[in-house]
Amino acid sequence: MITRPLPITQTSAYQMGAVALLLSAAIILAALGFEYIGGYLPCPLCTMQRYAYYAGVPLLFLALVLVATDRPGMARLVFAVVALGFLANAGLGTYHAGAEWKFWPGPATCAAASGDLSMNAGSLLKDLERVQVIRCDEAAWRFLGLSFAGWNVLISLFLFAISLRAAIAVRRA
Repeated sequence: MITRPLPITQTSAYQMGAVALLLSAAIILAALGFEYIGGYLPCPLCTMQRYAYYAGVPLLFLALVLVATDRPGMARLVFAVVALGFLANAGLGTYHAGAEWKFWPGPATCAAASGDLSMNAGSLLKDLERVQVIRCDEAAWRFLGLSFAGWNVLISLFLFAISLRAAIAVRRA
């Protein structure tokens, strides 16, 4: 019996990479939606946690292209780099969530200001009234007991596992 190879889109490496890509894009879009539609402004640590997604989306797309063009070595490397990026992001999210729960202190300089500053010395006091400080050690929102940072830890670990499995699956193919 002659067996035909699977189309590239049906290989486990491609499918796991596609899931990681779609989930990464959905998560960063959700974060931007919470910010611009929901009004939850990010602190500096929140903004840093988005970097893995900003880098992960195009890199995952590149990895899928490499799988489709039969370049398994490069695809495996890109999937592995993405996996390590999400693992590091989970570490950053753990640090941030721990600071929110007061398990350890957050960075001393971690606060962002939002508001409309006119940079006019005469209206400094009025400007200060409109400024909202977003602190890294206070959770702006919680769902099922987890803040944005806590959910980011779980999602980043999941994306780490999927990206790593995609890298391993490319190796097997």
